[in-house]
Amino acid sequence: MSEMSAEDQKLVTLARATRARISAAEGAAVRDADGRTYAAATVDLPSLQLSAVQSVVAMAVASGSTGVSACVVLGEAGELTEPDAAVLTDFAAEGGVLVHTGDPRGTIARSTAL
Repeated sequence: MSEMSAEDQKLVTLARATRARISAAEGAAVRDADGRTYAAATVDLPSLQLSAVQSVVAMAVASGSTGVSACVVLGEAGELTEPDAAVLTDFAAEGGVLVHTGDPRGTIARSTAL
């Protein structure tokens, strides 16, 4: 795998720290079209369940972002689910979104352009 940019490495750090802080199943971080970053973890309440990707995209939307250009998702599964891919595709920046998936330690296994 090729080297990740410093900006994408920052997303790895944010996703890993966010996941670890609350011992969530997954952590995710995105960079939006304006360069702002957001991080979130899985929400698993009796009345509300959101993946980390759904949570972080909701944060970006609520903050006025117009789309995301990069995303890092870290968790035991180490892969992007179809529903999360759909969310990222729906809210991708004009050039698309680069998605890095990896394990909880932040080791990236796969990078995919959506």
